[in-house]
Formats: sequence, structure tokens, C-alpha cells
Amino acid sequence: MFDLNSEDSIISYAKQLKGRTLREICGVEIEKHGYKGKGNFGQILEKFYFGYEPNSDAEPDFKEAGIELKSSPLKTLKNGEFRSKERLVLNIINYLEVHKEEFETSSFWKKNAHLLLVFYLHDRNLNLLDYLIKLVDGWQYPNEDLKIIKQDWEFINQKIKDGKAHELSEGDTFYLGACTKGSTALKSFRDQPFNEEQAKQRAYSLKQGYVNHIIANIAEEETAVYGKIIERPEILDKVRSIEEIVILKFHPFYGKSAEQIEQELGLELNQKAKSYFANLTNAILGIELGKKIVEFQKAGIIVKTIRLKKNNLPKEDISFPTFEYRELIETDWEDSDFKNILESKFFFVFYQFEGKNLILRKVKFWNMPHSDILITKNVWDNMVETISNGAIVKEVTPNGNRKTYFPKKTENHISHVRPHAQNRDDTYKLPVPDKLTGLTEYTKHCFWFNARYVRDEIYLK
Repeated sequence: MFDLNSEDSIISYAKQLKGRTLREICGVEIEKHGYKGKGNFGQILEKFYFGYEPNSDAEPDFKEAGIELKSSPLKTLKNGEFRSKERLVLNIINYLEVHKEEFETSSFWKKNAHLLLVFYLHDRNLNLLDYLIKLVDGWQYPNEDLKIIKQDWEFINQKIKDGKAHELSEGDTFYLGACTKGSTALKSFRDQPFNEEQAKQRAYSLKQGYVNHIIANIAEEETAVYGKIIERPEILDKVRSIEEIVILKFHPFYGKSAEQIEQELGLELNQKAKSYFANLTNAILGIELGKKIVEFQKAGIIVKTIRLKKNNLPKEDISFPTFEYRELIETDWEDSDFKNILESKFFFVFYQFEGKNLILRKVKFWNMPHSDILITKNVWDNMVETISNGAIVKEVTPNGNRKTYFPKKTENHISHVRPHAQNRDDTYKLPVPDKLTGLTEYTKHCFWFNARYVRDEIYLK
């Protein structure tokens, strides 16, 4: 067994799980207790391996040693590296109490300062007792991350103090998020202290990008592909936030063309390359070309370079990754990829055409307001209903073009759906055949942000 008072003893005992399954390592105990398949991976791990009853106490799971146990699923990339399947959910946010706390003595910090992480390989075809445990280790936040996590916690707390707990979004913050916890039913809503409107129950969570950073550290994967914006963490003590640091780096280049910026930075970039603007952004931030921005990766920030016409309207609508039709209708809104995108933090870099030149106008961190997320959900709902009913194609024109019932720009001022494929034969399978054409596959589509929305609600605000 292990010594409850010793960090090293607990972590060492936990590491015996690596490369094994719950069935292999505690199958006898599970059978002895008559386990009937109820509970999740973490609860079974707590009860049958570490020998304590799962609970929702404010104290860490191993309170004598100050360690909180968390388990989380992994997925494997084609190159064999591991990535987090989801964010890491921590403790529930108690709206009625947390506004009275300071970070250093908060319930969050008391419970989550030192984590014991067990990562297992998720496989929908297996019983969870047979999931292979791949990575196990303790985790304490490096100083540079802790400063940002503290700022995130304080932002969440301030929003609660302002009576806006119902408007909390994961896009508000960088590494520490406030994710929804529980179903969309009324029972998952909670009172908040400074507003009569109830707020969805939320929990603190480490964002998926940050969990990937932890995984890379534990797995000792090569991290040389990353560059840091903040080389010295103490700089965060002198300015208010990482957002300010980034924006200040761009200020000297406002009003200058992309070519002028290149020259000032001593660069010779291929202007026709897809990576041209990403490389320019890296150079402005002091990141080596070809490297990923570690702070953006940890925060899961979506970077979008926008080219504006003279009337400030983006040259194009903004596309997102294609969705699989079957997955779209089988996933709840709360767990959907689209909601995850809408609740992300974005970093927009705006260039504007002046003749043939592109002039840097401004950069902006942005996340979608709560009210707009609710409006955009209508587009998602419409898609789910359309695909579920097999009512996709409205008509086929004489020249063979297919007109669909998918949401159009005219129906929602924020978002719409249209093709995002190499050609019409670049398809995903349909869960229900289309009633008009009988098609069982359909051209790949994705959600888009409308160009007017980007101009009016992001660029001009």
C-alpha cells in the first residue's frame, strides 16, 4: 500500500498503474464488492485501487499529503503522441461563497495545488475496466503558469462579483476555465449572489490545450517546437495580463504594410505561402519561425488573420473545421465541437487592403458574448434537426446543383453553414439518407462566421 502522509509514497503507488488496466490491477477487489458496471473510471480507481469512497469534499483526496487525484482520457495521434480527449474538470464553483475568497486561500487552490494525474487510453469498443493506463505522475504548476492561472481565477471571481455568473464562458480566460457541469435541465442551475438570474452550474477546469502541455511533460515528448512570448514570468507582475503583453508587441507596427513589417524585422518570407501571416505574427511576438506559441497552445487560442476590404468588411467569411454528420447528431450541445469553438478565446489580426498592400490595422483578443452563443446555437440546432430528419436537399437545379435546407446567412446574423470541401465528391456519411435524392453521403460542410458579424461585432467594437 502507501503512506497517506507521504507525497512520494502516494505517487509511487499510483505509478504501478502505468501500462495496466483497472481489471488487471484491482479485479479481485472489484469482484469482491460485486461491481455491476456503475460509476466512472475515476470513481472505480478511487474505491478499488486507492481504497477510499468517492466524494465531493472541499479537501484534497489525500488531505494529509495535500494531493488531489484526477483521471482523464487520452487519444492517440497518427504519429503516436498522446493528446487529451477533453478538458480536465476540477471542483465545482460555489458562486455563493467563492466571491469572499482570495486566490492563495481559496477552496480552488486548497484542493488543486498538487494534482496526481492518471491518464488512460479511451476506447469506445472496450469496457472501461479494460482501458489501458498510459501516463501517471504528480503535477504542480510552474511559476509562469501559476501567474496566469491566478489571473484567470481572479477574472472568474470578478465576473461573479459583478453579478454575471450566468455569462461566464470558457473563452473568458487562458489556462483555467469555468466549464459547464451537469445537464441543461433546471437542476443544473444555481443561485448567484449579486443577481436574481440563476446561472448554469460550472466547475473550474484546466483547458484542453493546457492538459496537452501537462501530458507532453509527463510523457517527456519533444517540446523544442515551442517558443515563449513570456520568457521571464516576473513580467506579469509589472503589467496586468498576457493580453496586454501581446497587444503591446503589435502596437509599433500598426499602420505599416506587411512588407514594411518584414523589412523592419529583417525577414524574407514567401508571401504566397499559407504560413505567411502566421510567420509574420510569430516574428512580431519574438517567436522563431516554424515554432508554435506555447502560451497560445496551452490556452487553446484560435488565431485568425483577417483581410479587410476598404469598407472594413472581411474579404471572406471565417470557416471552421468540417463536422461529421453522424457525430453532429449524436453529440449533445454541451459537448459539441461547435460550442467548444464558440467558447474559445480568439486572437484576431486585422490587415486592410490599400491598393495591393495589406496594412496592419489592429489585433484583438475576443471571445463570443454569452447572448451571441445562445443565438448561434440556433444554427447548430437547425443542422441537427435537418440531418436527423434526412431533409437535406431542397431541390436539384437543371444543371445539377443541389440547394439545401442548411442555415443560410440570411437566417442568422452570426453564423451559417456551407460546403468546405475539395469538391462535391469530398463527403462524409449521412446517418439518415436524404429523402429527396436518396444520398447516403454528402459533401463536407462546416460552420462559418458571417463577415458582417466579424466587422460589426469584433473589428469595429
